[in-house]
Amino acid sequence: MQKIKKGDRVEIIVGKDRGERGDVIKVLPKENRVVVEGLNLMKKHQQARQIGNQQIQAQIIETEAPIHISNVMLISPSGVKTRVGFKVRADGSKVRYCKATGEELDN
Repeated sequence: MQKIKKGDRVEIIVGKDRGERGDVIKVLPKENRVVVEGLNLMKKHQQARQIGNQQIQAQIIETEAPIHISNVMLISPSGVKTRVGFKVRADGSKVRYCKATGEELDN
């Protein structure tokens, strides 16, 4: 079970986008990285090309780049930056919870 999942709200704690908040749109667990919507943008130059009779112009595309999971911190439902812990409920299911507020994240 991962500490940060797709759809979680996170805040970047280091780097050029420090203090910005966004939603996780992709998690790359093997690389320990996440992609946050609208943050850590990079520019990619796309070459002009032709597909059939259609000519596509050269352009510069801005896209989100992955950021290391240690450089983001989860935002609890109450809006507080927090670390994530795990606990086992009485019925045996494992659940994530906020260490700062004690709230459960998975329902």
